[in-house]
Amino acid sequence: MIEDKCINAIRFLSADAIEKSKSGHPGMPMGAAALAYTLWMKNLKHNPANPGWVDRDRVVLSAGHASMLLYSLLYLTGYDLTIEDLQAFRQWGSKTPGHPERAHPPGTEMTTGPLGQGVSHAVGMALAEAHLAACYNRPGHTIIDHYTYTLVSDGDLMEGVTFEACSLAGHLGLGKLIVLYDDNGISLAGSTTLSFTEDVAQRFAALGWQVLPVTEGNSIEAIDEALESARRETNRPTLIKVKTCIGFGAPTKEGTAACHGAPLGQEELNAAKERLGWPLEPSFYIPEDVLSHYRQSLEKGKVREEAWKSVFDLYIQAFPELAREFQRVMTGELPMDWETGLPDFGGDTKEVSTRKASEMVMQSLASIIPELMGGSADLNPSCLTWLKGKGDFQNPNYHDDGTPGAVGGGWNYGGRNIHFGVREHAMGAIAGGMALHGGIIPYTATFFTFADYMRPPIRLAALMGLRVIYVFTHDSIAVGEDGPTHQPIEQLMNLRSVPNLSVIRPCDAAETVQAWQAAIANRQGPTALVLTRQNVPNQNRQDLAAATGLQKGGYILWDSSQVRPDVIFIATGSEVHLALAAARKLTGEAIRVRVVSIPSWDMFDAQPAEYRDRVLPPAVKARVAVEAGAKLGWEHYVGIEGAIVGMDRFGASAPAPVLYEKFGLTVDQIADTARSLFRK
Repeated sequence: MIEDKCINAIRFLSADAIEKSKSGHPGMPMGAAALAYTLWMKNLKHNPANPGWVDRDRVVLSAGHASMLLYSLLYLTGYDLTIEDLQAFRQWGSKTPGHPERAHPPGTEMTTGPLGQGVSHAVGMALAEAHLAACYNRPGHTIIDHYTYTLVSDGDLMEGVTFEACSLAGHLGLGKLIVLYDDNGISLAGSTTLSFTEDVAQRFAALGWQVLPVTEGNSIEAIDEALESARRETNRPTLIKVKTCIGFGAPTKEGTAACHGAPLGQEELNAAKERLGWPLEPSFYIPEDVLSHYRQSLEKGKVREEAWKSVFDLYIQAFPELAREFQRVMTGELPMDWETGLPDFGGDTKEVSTRKASEMVMQSLASIIPELMGGSADLNPSCLTWLKGKGDFQNPNYHDDGTPGAVGGGWNYGGRNIHFGVREHAMGAIAGGMALHGGIIPYTATFFTFADYMRPPIRLAALMGLRVIYVFTHDSIAVGEDGPTHQPIEQLMNLRSVPNLSVIRPCDAAETVQAWQAAIANRQGPTALVLTRQNVPNQNRQDLAAATGLQKGGYILWDSSQVRPDVIFIATGSEVHLALAAARKLTGEAIRVRVVSIPSWDMFDAQPAEYRDRVLPPAVKARVAVEAGAKLGWEHYVGIEGAIVGMDRFGASAPAPVLYEKFGLTVDQIADTARSLFRK
């Protein structure tokens, strides 16, 4: 039977590649092959010739260790992948890395491997689909209508982020999210009975999901029926619990942890081929009828996309302005005039916290960038990150008092404010999924100390180059009385160490405007905006270069003279005004002082050496860095001859001015430190 041969082709392409590379995970590709075949060949809306088709179904392999399952299907159905690419699995420069990487190979929706992240990002994709459909579909003109599927393992469901994200998905009623659970009862260390004995079906039912059991994981008919039932349920996400046998076909290793994370071994692999009636040689063998069957996906995909284009052509005629906006947001381009109307915080601006300045900037941006969408981890009143008048993204099957009601009640999917709840980890992952889907510039918000809860999705966003904006407020010991649990110390240096993550800590309202401009314009990766709770003075900048200096990451804020300085103060955020006060204090002592604001290390380091040397002349060794955070890392700018005024311990509970005095973050301490360097 052709379908049985097609399923075995997945199994043995995967097992052969893993055997050749001498590493990998054959268990799930062999056990879940029928499940994957049924999804891809009988249910999936996609076009292998155009992996970026905007109305395609999204498939996320959350169990990223089973990457050869995905690569086999991509090759077989006609994506830009060759048999030689499969043979180079896990090798340097190949298109088939050990765990899936976004668009590498084409058709890979996201980078997975850290368990729980795929399914949590999939929630964000489904959320994006629901929002864009609400915003752009019109009666008789449906241009957004697709599903998000994710294939998960037992390990994915053990991770806490999965519970957070799926809890929110159930609350929001994301009916186009379908999770296929490869329920094989085995993890790397052995049977899941060692640590995972909960009733998964009841858990997801309690979260508001539809749960569909499939007791025979090799039954195409049963899996197909479950997928059809899942798509009929439009008001709830669905978990399809498929009972499979890990390593199916391997005579001595199937059903055991021995085939989870290591090659079968040539003898076991040959025995599996004999058992399932597959030729022992050659390796990577694909019968012509099998390849022909799979490659039908190319023609089917072409027909489906052309049908969608016909629908979209009619949409353009009926709603030309809306169509242009839709095309723009899906390509990631910004409106031509998106920077007009931003607040102008001149030198006469009163003291204001950078979180408050950020709130004002966000309202301006929201009015002209409809794709800006996000929320906080239950902290809108503190982070000030709401988009006023833009509505809440909520389940339309409930009224705004939370009671059940008919579709079209007080809540809807067109709102742009997302209530993530106290779920920082899921919030980060969902925002990443929204960015992956396209059509949305997502932002998140929480207190800076809780950036630790979001670290895995932040890292993935940087790895994938996603335009996500993380707003972190309450950025230092100035949080005050809330104490050390809420006072970030090491977080700044932690995030600065992440490749491709732009970290910006503005010193005042004017820099905050520029920080948001940089974040919105950054299409290469995520941006973290680190903002104050307390008011800070708005600085008077000496020239135009200083007025726009954040665009280069760092700049000369103030010079006491026109010649080379004796001492350079380098500071960020709320400590810039302390450094400036100390500098002015030293000018009466015949010491030439320069104050440099470096709100973004990564942006400054990306500037030409000539510019960096002009701001920080190499000949000036007397440098003092000032920041209310960990000292480690500032050697990057002050070298071994400079000094650092910062924190080398956790904070404490007390009013902010007391904490700054007790920890030596004062004008006098900064000035004394500079004097000692100058006199050496």
